[in-house]
Amino acid sequence: MSRTFDVISPIDGRVLVTRCLATSREIEEALAGARRAQPAWRRTPVAERVALVGRFCQAFLSKREEIGAELTRQMGRPIRYSPLEVDRLVERAGAMAELAPGALADLPLEPKEGFTRFIRRDPVGVIFVIAPWNYPYLTAVNSVVPAILAGNAVLLKHSAQTPLCAERFAEAFRAAGLPQDLFHALHLSHADTEAVIRSPSVDFVAFTGSVDAGHSVQRAASGRFIGTGLELGGKDPAYVRHDANLEHAIESLVDGAFFNSGQSCCGIERIYVHASLYDRFVDGFVALSKTYRLGDPLDPETTLGPMVRASAADFVRGQIADAVEAGARLLVDPRSFANDAPGSPYLGPGVLVDVDHSMRVMTQESFGPVIGILRVASDEEAIHLMNDSAYGLTAAIWTSDEKAAVSIGDRVETGTFFMNRCDYLDPGLAWTGVKDSGRGCTLSRLGYEQLTRPKSFHLRTRL
Repeated sequence: MSRTFDVISPIDGRVLVTRCLATSREIEEALAGARRAQPAWRRTPVAERVALVGRFCQAFLSKREEIGAELTRQMGRPIRYSPLEVDRLVERAGAMAELAPGALADLPLEPKEGFTRFIRRDPVGVIFVIAPWNYPYLTAVNSVVPAILAGNAVLLKHSAQTPLCAERFAEAFRAAGLPQDLFHALHLSHADTEAVIRSPSVDFVAFTGSVDAGHSVQRAASGRFIGTGLELGGKDPAYVRHDANLEHAIESLVDGAFFNSGQSCCGIERIYVHASLYDRFVDGFVALSKTYRLGDPLDPETTLGPMVRASAADFVRGQIADAVEAGARLLVDPRSFANDAPGSPYLGPGVLVDVDHSMRVMTQESFGPVIGILRVASDEEAIHLMNDSAYGLTAAIWTSDEKAAVSIGDRVETGTFFMNRCDYLDPGLAWTGVKDSGRGCTLSRLGYEQLTRPKSFHLRTRL
């Protein structure tokens, strides 16, 4: 087996960089070093950890444009958008740093004469983070920074498509002054990844990726009593209610479906529209979708770049073809966009109507720039269809009635429910999913719970 791998840029199919996989000795040294370094970091005051994360954020911001361009070359997102991922990383890291003193403080119990009682949040130890390529900084920061703030050591394994992102994390931590061995970026094979999960030096695994890969992570961890956090994607629905602001709904949902070429676990993949607005919504959605410019993502005028690889684009083309064969109508044809061609990673947006849940495009994760739009007659029908999915990461509603939104959201099986927005992670809220979207929680105060363990102190002070 080769101990090197090439990163193929989806822009032009050329080798961007070549990297070496970590050797067995390097993996062992990283695990041992993290184990040695973590106890001292655990004793470091939370205020000092917070200050270090502030310096980490500044290190990222100082290279914002450079990191953005590098990201575009690795995974194809248009350069006009890529630096925004650095901004969102800083937003999330800063929010978690702000929450850390309160979330990690001792939890006192009500006074009891003769006793002092409190619960302390102890760091778990060594956290192994496995991150994907589609939002390589944002998915990783959700676990990496809170783990460091909580007093843990971290090993980060990034996708083979975006290895430079892991190296940027290591660079920023070095610039921030993180003590040696508390953070390691490792380029690993699948076999080595599973071996690290099984290692007695690892205390928790945070994984973001596909359902199949999530099962592999869970199997690897099953022989040990450690926790796993699994974020495994979605088939996220939106409902445009009869009282929606139509213009805002169209603008938001086109972006929610096609940003990042639809390669987002919380992107909108199916839309249900009340019959009273359906025709006008479809007309507006189609018109706006046709304004996208598919092309070289290094061109600042490009609004839609290539998908990560040709096979991913062809998978979406197959979903579209199957739906059309089953009776769906393709109102926006990807083939009408320049550069789109079978066998190419460049795929224009596709908009389908006359769809139903017998079609793969409405039930199977697409992870690409395609959307099915279905007419509904009532809230009840919309709720039924939104829940008719193996996934439950996010769901969204467009309405002017907040009370109705809360009532409907309470019945929708999802981790996050949005009103009049979508495809955004508020770091103050818990990021979680249900069903095949995984388990566990990142962000918010609750995000610290899986990275720490409770330790109770029961002190008898009077004899």
